[in-house]
Amino acid sequence: MKVFSAIYDWTLKWAEHKFAPRMLAMLTFAESVFFPIPPDVLLAPMVLAKPDKAWQLASLTTVASILGGVVGYLLGFWMFEPWIQPLITEFGYQQRFDTAMNWFSEWGVWVVFIAGFSPIPYKLFTVSAGFLQMAFLPFLFASAIGRGMRFFLVASLIRWGGSAMEQNLRKWVDALGWGLVAVIIIGYLIYR
Repeated sequence: MKVFSAIYDWTLKWAEHKFAPRMLAMLTFAESVFFPIPPDVLLAPMVLAKPDKAWQLASLTTVASILGGVVGYLLGFWMFEPWIQPLITEFGYQQRFDTAMNWFSEWGVWVVFIAGFSPIPYKLFTVSAGFLQMAFLPFLFASAIGRGMRFFLVASLIRWGGSAMEQNLRKWVDALGWGLVAVIIIGYLIYR
């Protein structure tokens, strides 16, 4: 079933819209606080659609992510017990949150950098850093470096790959999409 091809085509078409950068910024900001979908899914097609704006889009994504990270930090710092902890419990994230807390004790500020660069849910670490009252400037610096490296890497790879990468993505997007769904289901069953 070619569900992901249709979504991919729609995303590529939408990436050329005049409001696409605003939506990218909003998605990125939200992802750093609570939203589950990473901004790469919109950044990549936008760079494909407008490769000459790759660095501008990567910069926009980085700044929006850092601002969202600051909001996540502040929520963890001031509103953890009344707002955040009940949501963590309600959505079944307690084990993930506990893991994040253990990583903070072991790795300190480096865990923010790693979460910012990797596909690990950055939002858990922004809230955790605030809850643990991590020093704000090291948090901000690690977030800026980690998120910046990630988004500039994505923009660079997509810009460099250009239309050849787009054709390969189009050819394999359904297989990749269904593979990702299978990995998520298997992961859910294992960790359940």
